[in-house]
Amino acid sequence: MWMSPRLWKPRLVFWAGAIAIGVISVVFAELADIAQKLFRDVTTGGTWQAWLPVLITPLGFTFCAWIAYTVFPNSQGSGIPQAIAARHLTHDEDRIGLLSLKLAAGKVVLTIIGLFSGASIGREGPTVQVGAAIMLQSARFGGMEQARGLILAGSAAGIAAAFNTPLAGIVFAIEEMGRAYAARTNGLVLSAVILAGLASLGLVGNYTYFGRTAVTASASADWALILVCGVGGGALGAIFSAITLKASRRIKRLIQPQPLRGTLLLAAGCGLAVALIGIVSGGQTFGTGYDQARSAVEGTSLPPLFFLEKFLAGLLSTISGIPGGIFAPSLAVGAGLGSSLGLIFGASASLAAVLGMAGYFAGVVQAPMTAFVIILEMTGNHDNVIPLMCASVLGYGTARLISHEPLYHGLSRAYIADALRLRRARERTESEPGGVKPPPAGK
Repeated sequence: MWMSPRLWKPRLVFWAGAIAIGVISVVFAELADIAQKLFRDVTTGGTWQAWLPVLITPLGFTFCAWIAYTVFPNSQGSGIPQAIAARHLTHDEDRIGLLSLKLAAGKVVLTIIGLFSGASIGREGPTVQVGAAIMLQSARFGGMEQARGLILAGSAAGIAAAFNTPLAGIVFAIEEMGRAYAARTNGLVLSAVILAGLASLGLVGNYTYFGRTAVTASASADWALILVCGVGGGALGAIFSAITLKASRRIKRLIQPQPLRGTLLLAAGCGLAVALIGIVSGGQTFGTGYDQARSAVEGTSLPPLFFLEKFLAGLLSTISGIPGGIFAPSLAVGAGLGSSLGLIFGASASLAAVLGMAGYFAGVVQAPMTAFVIILEMTGNHDNVIPLMCASVLGYGTARLISHEPLYHGLSRAYIADALRLRRARERTESEPGGVKPPPAGK
């Protein structure tokens, strides 16, 4: 019957989960902004205060890395690789090790602490892991069997709610999260994005992430800028991805004899380097980089070396082992690169920043459709569809020539391997006489 609890319970649980993603993303964003403001307030106002990051940032990095390692394993980094890995695993127990509600809560808290410490990280990737975790738990509670589809839906809802970019959330689900996308998940993804978006709209209203820009590419010089931003941004993005993947794998091998000690020393060292870069840049590289990217989109030229300083701060924050995403910092790097190229070409700072973001972001994640759609929705200027598409495709093509392995999928392989290794160890233990079942992954 249509009033049967067995029929309605899964739907109600799914709807509640999607709405929860929207609400949590808004709260997460507010807390992240507060954390960054507190860091700025503490580290500005006097000569001695400007040097406080040398103390605060390494300590904050070390604390976050310690808690992540001991209390919230698998919370490190962006969170998108964990969601991708969970979709490839077949046992719920293994998925929970990457997408538990406890882990999601820890991810939010540690990302906020990282931002309070001056880390060059974003909240958007963590929101994806949180969204995927909520939907996976909804599947378990509601008795739904489409775990992979629900993880995909939760991830898409996370992106849509974090940026107020519903189309980008859907494209992200198809292009980045679900390289083997199943058409039967269309309804789940659309429903989750709509409900999470409505929850976000109800709390903060409709807005564009970077405001609105009316500048468009028209002159021949602008098309030369598109070419340079696409190729240059893609090359720099590929370098970021390649270094991150190689460093992550090498670090894992190097710290293997004493993993906790190695993790803490790495975090402290990266934190100190991020602090020094931040001081040299006048505080510009601390935090997500949202303010700098927005000012560039609005037409203000950024310092010529900002993109390089932000690149280094973001790279060190990423390999440090603390929780935090790369979406917002990548957009800031791209905006800085575009701004610098705009000065050389004598082009509009606003147009150059937008094109730089498209090229660099497409190079980092190797997802050109996601890159141009998300930036299109962030700026609200549909006159730049073709220029953004060109910059994104050029960035993607250049990145593929330099680094054949997409960043998120490359990082996800380590989580898949660890989960399978733990499962094999568990099965061997259980098969032995008198064997005791070890704890599940992530516990």
